Amino acid sequence: MQTEHISCLIIGSGPAGYTAAIYAARAGLKPVMYTGIQPGGQLMITNDVENFPGYPEGVMGPKMMEDLRLQAVRFGTDVRYMMISETQLGQSPKWVKTDDGKELTADTVIIATGASAKWLGIPSEERLNGFGVSACAVCDGYFFRQQEVAIVGAGDTAAEEATYLAKLCKTVHMIVRREVMRASKVMQDRVLNTPNIKVYWNSETEEILGEKAVEGVRIINTKTQEITIIPITGFFVAIGHQPNTDIFKGQLKMEDTGYIITEGKSTKTNLPGVFACGDAQDAIYRQAVTAAGTGCMAALDAERWLSEQGLV
Repeated sequence: MQTEHISCLIIGSGPAGYTAAIYAARAGLKPVMYTGIQPGGQLMITNDVENFPGYPEGVMGPKMMEDLRLQAVRFGTDVRYMMISETQLGQSPKWVKTDDGKELTADTVIIATGASAKWLGIPSEERLNGFGVSACAVCDGYFFRQQEVAIVGAGDTAAEEATYLAKLCKTVHMIVRREVMRASKVMQDRVLNTPNIKVYWNSETEEILGEKAVEGVRIINTKTQEITIIPITGFFVAIGHQPNTDIFKGQLKMEDTGYIITEGKSTKTNLPGVFACGDAQDAIYRQAVTAAGTGCMAALDAERWLSEQGLV
């Protein structure tokens, strides 16, 4: 069986992957996209998106992803609902294998595999996800203006999101597992000096309360075993994200946390013809609009590289 050869292979979907596909397809690169296990990425579990340009009334996350997919397909993107399971990106052309055993080669590869939020792992968290439970304060905090919310976490991200929520919400109840935070001193000081942030030290979440929407949270003090029930309408998880980059380890330069390192103001990786965009290489912003922007950059970088190599 002859191995299929592709000019531009996009691994992963979501705002970054679909935008890369739109630009690559319009440039005549005939991109092929392998969507991965969750086509559309984290936006598929996001109800209301109000901060993406072009949707004045807001849009449901899955609807926005379908709009982007249709736009990519309109220009000729071949969207395939499968996963890439193995890669050899250091050779030319690049070699990949799909989860059904098919082998492919590609002149260029755009990585848009995104990142996944880390969760606490309690059943009520999954059941109420999108109904008051969120892993992105910047995305969803606006919906809880002048309401009581809780946030769990102790790092810089949690501290930053707590102070962001404090500008919108009546009270932010911050649940910290130990008696100290992992956040930098400046971020800790910011939290502790914000009047409407209440910190619960040595505390763990036992259960998020509510049947159809978040109504409260039950926490336990691990030192005193005291149980506290806090009435809230929003519960934010800020214990970190994990980039979906395991299949590229040992090939691409990454940070210790697994985010792919790109060169300067580009999407170039350490391997020629391999580009990374979206949350797979962005540990800071993690927004749909910034992911889309880097998807555009990756397609333009891939087109230029192909042109320089005389492959288009």
